[in-house]
Amino acid sequence: MNNTLVKRLFISCFTFFLFTISNAQNYTPSPENLEARAWFQDARFGLFVHWGVYSILGDGEWVMNNQNISIDEYEKLPSFFNPIDFDPEEWVSMVKAAGMKYITITSRHHDGFSMFDSKVTDYDIVEATPYGKDVLKMLAEECRKQGIKLFFYYSLLDWNRDDYFPRGRTGNGIAGRGEGKWEDYIAFMKAQLKELLTNYGEIGGIWFDGHWDQKDWDGKKFGDVKVDWHYDEIYGMIHEMQPQALIGNNHHIGVIEGEDFQMFEKDLPGKNSTGWGTPADQIGSVPLEVCETINGSWGFNLQDRKHKSEKELIHYLIKAAGYGSNMLLNVGPMPNGKIQPEHQASLRAMGDWLQVNGETIYGTRKGPIPPNDDFVSTQKGKSVFVHLLNPEVSILHADQVPVKIKAVYDWKTNQKLAYRNDSFGFSIDVSKIDKNDIDTVIKIELR
Repeated sequence: MNNTLVKRLFISCFTFFLFTISNAQNYTPSPENLEARAWFQDARFGLFVHWGVYSILGDGEWVMNNQNISIDEYEKLPSFFNPIDFDPEEWVSMVKAAGMKYITITSRHHDGFSMFDSKVTDYDIVEATPYGKDVLKMLAEECRKQGIKLFFYYSLLDWNRDDYFPRGRTGNGIAGRGEGKWEDYIAFMKAQLKELLTNYGEIGGIWFDGHWDQKDWDGKKFGDVKVDWHYDEIYGMIHEMQPQALIGNNHHIGVIEGEDFQMFEKDLPGKNSTGWGTPADQIGSVPLEVCETINGSWGFNLQDRKHKSEKELIHYLIKAAGYGSNMLLNVGPMPNGKIQPEHQASLRAMGDWLQVNGETIYGTRKGPIPPNDDFVSTQKGKSVFVHLLNPEVSILHADQVPVKIKAVYDWKTNQKLAYRNDSFGFSIDVSKIDKNDIDTVIKIELR
């Protein structure tokens, strides 16, 4: 290669690098991105899928860390991962029947195994398993066919690769982990993300996870190594390649510049039942999403019997909407590619409920009445929907609401209800209406 060509290539790459950094650090969402954000908020309900070779062991997606399985031992799993019953049409049809509008699936989890055809590693489903097919490609094609958007979960941390170094807070009991160069790991991630942005058509976005692994020393130096996730470059690259793609990062802190939605793990926005919840004062102005498990595990867990009831799941969906958030409900498919029958039944029940009540969820925003355990509100234009979750309540009471009310009635029967909204507070008399055990919807028409 002659010197002139080398110089041209260098200038071209350096110019793109500068543009990428500038684009991320001074991020202004494109019209396509803003349109995608609005769609995302309207969608309100999606399916989360944690699936990988860990499903073989039936002990969740953290099994490599939790059981301290060595690199050599764990790398045997792909050789007998053969999900011959995976049916993308069945999955996507199930999602549509559940009333969900998008899917977020693990492209690579913390164990470092890629569930797609990657050219920068052989440690993936095509090269390392007898199945030999790209499940993400199959799923992407079916999602396009049925009108469902597809997001890719991507783990920032890696318990397998030597170049994920310095190591973080997890995986330190795993034997066989070596040392490498952090910058090589960043280059590897960029290459894989480019593959996900290039080979699967237009996607909904990228869902990052694992920042918290380095949280105690993010940005600090270890010898000659500075722990830097290079978000400016990574986010800029994503927005350049697919402007409509939404970026979220499960880092449990406030929104970093370049991110398009903010997620909350197993907690409603502003709550902290887990101990790692994002503080209320760090909730941004971008769209919100809460992720939760359908039982007690993310990845397939053979002995997990904590299956949430239909009532619990519907209440969580309603509460998420009442907090102005989407709900991303997780399933962990079995090693054969099937989703557990009891989880399919739960999703069907949610779909049946949304067939009747979807108007009060889809396309809504957080309502004017603050949410609590007894009731929450959603709003669409001049219609406010109050979801009464506790059928024992006779008088629905809150502080005065700063709205002008035209009428209040039982949404199901159109029966008008007595109400007041003055300096003594806001109240609705629901003592004489027939209440549903799961949810009774009261509609408030605004002037």
